[in-house]
Amino acid sequence: MATAAKTKTKPGTASKAGEYATGAVIGAAAAGIAVGLAANVARKLAVQAPTMLAGDWDEALAAEHVATLKIFDALEATTEKNTTKRGFLLMQLKHALAKHDLQEGNIVYPAMRDAGDAEAADQLTKDHGYVKQYLYDLSEMPNNSPGFPEKIRAFRADIEKHMREEEDVLFPRLKAKLSPEKNKELTGQMNKEGLKIA
Repeated sequence: MATAAKTKTKPGTASKAGEYATGAVIGAAAAGIAVGLAANVARKLAVQAPTMLAGDWDEALAAEHVATLKIFDALEATTEKNTTKRGFLLMQLKHALAKHDLQEGNIVYPAMRDAGDAEAADQLTKDHGYVKQYLYDLSEMPNNSPGFPEKIRAFRADIEKHMREEEDVLFPRLKAKLSPEKNKELTGQMNKEGLKIA
């Protein structure tokens, strides 16, 4: 009967090798987390950059309005055969409007209330509720539904009316009431808010 030869190792050598392996795994995991966080920050900055570069808060929101209408243009150009494209564009629309809602609802509309325009701010907030209803209805509707284009057109008409009121009347009125310093502060706060969901 053959006896297996015993390999002699120095005491503690096996445990040190295990510690090195564990350290390497922990180091790799930490590096992966750091890379992931950096990529997420870079992505958020890329999404928010067009807004940040557009200028003051009102100009930035107007630029977002234009970008949103381009998504509507793309949706309106689809047919019932473009179900995947409709789904993707609807997802883009939801994300763009969610970010926009956060910026306006958490920063601009409270500033309007503070500046004495509470009734208008409350109406705009109510409008945002209907935007969410449209998005819900479209999400529940099959993308190849014959009613899809009609719902998109109605949604666009309502949202364009909301945008015109903001851009032509309410935002210029608020901007005129605020000092240049307060307008600059509002721009910074709005961009920070947008980064949360970008």
